[in-house]
Amino acid sequence: MEKPNYYSIIPASIRYDNGLTPNAKLLYAEITSLLQMNGICFASNKYFSELYGKNKVTISRWIKVLKERGYITVNYTYKEGSNEIANRYIQICYEGLNKNDKGVLTKMLKSNTTSYNTNTTYSNNKEGLFKKPTVNDINDYCLERKNNIDAETFFDFYESKDWLVGKNKMKNWKASVRTWEKREHKNNNTASHRHQKGADYGDGTF
Repeated sequence: MEKPNYYSIIPASIRYDNGLTPNAKLLYAEITSLLQMNGICFASNKYFSELYGKNKVTISRWIKVLKERGYITVNYTYKEGSNEIANRYIQICYEGLNKNDKGVLTKMLKSNTTSYNTNTTYSNNKEGLFKKPTVNDINDYCLERKNNIDAETFFDFYESKDWLVGKNKMKNWKASVRTWEKREHKNNNTASHRHQKGADYGDGTF
């Protein structure tokens, strides 16, 4: 997995908090490096798990303690008509930072935004430039198409591949969503056909 190369920061309030483990402090720094233009980190526990070689339960524990100690806020959106989480949003709590740390973090965020846009925008065809979507972008498009594709799974899959399709940079993420949609539809039809054949034989055997 390719490692991010954005700047990160660990404020004094985090560094000298004895209630945090060194790894929780490191995760805080990673979150600051992933903040986007609107100050939100969309990365999943799976992403952090693969990045640090830790299981998702451990990552969840680090996030929980950062939240409990007031350093981050965590919000969720849910899939329509269910309690299943669609997206998670992590934000830094600036209230607990001193004036200097706030200034440094704000400056770093602007720098990361420029780096983010530079590193995730690739040459495209006549349609223009490709810009990597957020999990929320993907989720909105999937809801629009009612295809039941998990946005976070789609995002994590292509994030791990540096948004490559085969050996080429992705040109249109919506087209890739539609490809997943067709594959999912085909798999469902195949499974339904097999189930029907089993029913026709009465005992599920051929």
